Amino acid sequence: MTEREKMLSGQLYDCADPELLDRWHRAKDLVRDYNRLDSGDLAEKERILDALLGGRGQNLWITPPFFVDYGCNIYLGDNCEINMNCVFLDDNRIVIGKNALIAPCVQIYTAFHPANPTDRFGEPKEDGSFGFCKTLTAPVTIGDNVWIGGGAVIMPGVTIGDNVVIGAGSVVTKDIPGDTVAFGNPCRVVRENRPGKS
Repeated sequence: MTEREKMLSGQLYDCADPELLDRWHRAKDLVRDYNRLDSGDLAEKERILDALLGGRGQNLWITPPFFVDYGCNIYLGDNCEINMNCVFLDDNRIVIGKNALIAPCVQIYTAFHPANPTDRFGEPKEDGSFGFCKTLTAPVTIGDNVWIGGGAVIMPGVTIGDNVVIGAGSVVTKDIPGDTVAFGNPCRVVRENRPGKS
């Protein structure tokens, strides 16, 4: 099993794997180019997003700067808007449905590290240094018609249902069912949010 296969299956993997580093560097170069584009250069934005992302629907708007790990593990539905300064650590899949609004400074994490330092770093080298730390992953899935408020953090393994509002500054550590409004640290459901009702 390759390190990439381990990464996507949620097993402990080595970030220093040459294949993964190549993908990581490629994504960083594409994001750098995207973030430096003239704001109105829509054709070049489309070209870069096609090269960067795993898949996307129609009418995607991402306001730079935007930051990813690999990019190729991000899948976005139709009519999504991602505002500035968002960070998507897509070491596993990040799947976002249609009509999503992602406010500024939202962070979506699929990667995390073992709590035990020996598992995290392994044994030190002869000179006392360590290589890359070992990493684990879990995918994040966000449904249709979801609005995630500014500065929210979505943790690895979380699923957010359809028609959900996540309040600004929330830290989402557990699944949030559809048709709800949720906020806080940790994020909790505070009320229903049925379509057609305000």
